Formats: sequence, structure tokens, C-alpha cells
Amino acid sequence: MLDIQQIKNVIKHRYPFLLVDRIVEMVEGKSAVGIKNVTANEEFFNGHFPDFPVMPGVLIIEALAQVAGMVMLSKTENQGRLGFLVGIDNCRFRRQVAPGDQLRLEVEITRLKGSIGKGKGIATVEGEVVCETELLFAFEN
Repeated sequence: MLDIQQIKNVIKHRYPFLLVDRIVEMVEGKSAVGIKNVTANEEFFNGHFPDFPVMPGVLIIEALAQVAGMVMLSKTENQGRLGFLVGIDNCRFRRQVAPGDQLRLEVEITRLKGSIGKGKGIATVEGEVVCETELLFAFEN
């Protein structure tokens, strides 16, 4: 298990865009499960939407991408590199995420060759799928 400080030692994201609170499972270079506790104090709820707060779908994708980044950067040869999300495919949102929800972010890397990686991400709340997507990454040269 990795706490928030350990996560910050691996990926370069910081508040307000660090969207993973802890990593609860990790298989080096292959998969990970992260947790995001969604609170009423999230900045994005101020405008999305004031009377009906919903976590923006793009931020759920970003949270999955950050977990994928943790997996890719767990490989010794990738440590210290900067990775970028360069594409998503087959993305579907199944339900809304609201204050008080805990997102479980499961990512499996399906391909990692050179500076390119591809993975599958599933976000759930209380066992119910909220988002599924395929993620494509590239490391800086």
C-alpha cells in the first residue's frame, strides 16, 4: 500500500490535480488499484454543478490515468520519467460520482513497449461500475 506522500514521490501531480489518495494494490509494471475519496470540498464542485454536485467525467479518467502512471513508473527503467495521457478509447460512463463517494480505480497495463503504454481502467463506487475506458500513454523523450 502506498500513501499520498509515497504517491507524490512517484508522479508529479499536485493539488488540485492529484486525484489519487492511496494505492491499495500494486503489481509492478502490470496493475494497480487506487482510491480517491470524493469530498464536498473538491474545487470542481463549485461550478459542476452548484445545486447538483457531480464529479466531471474527465477527472475520473484523469484519476485512472494517474493510477496507470503509478504502474508504468513502478518499473525501474521508467522511474523519474514524465508520462502523458495521449488517448482514450471505448470510454463509457455508467453513473454519476458525487460528494461522499469513494472511487476504486483499477488499472491493468495491457501493453508497454518502449515509450508507449496502453491499459484498461475501471472506476467503481461500492462495487458499481461508474467508468470504463482504454488509456494510451507516452513517455517524454
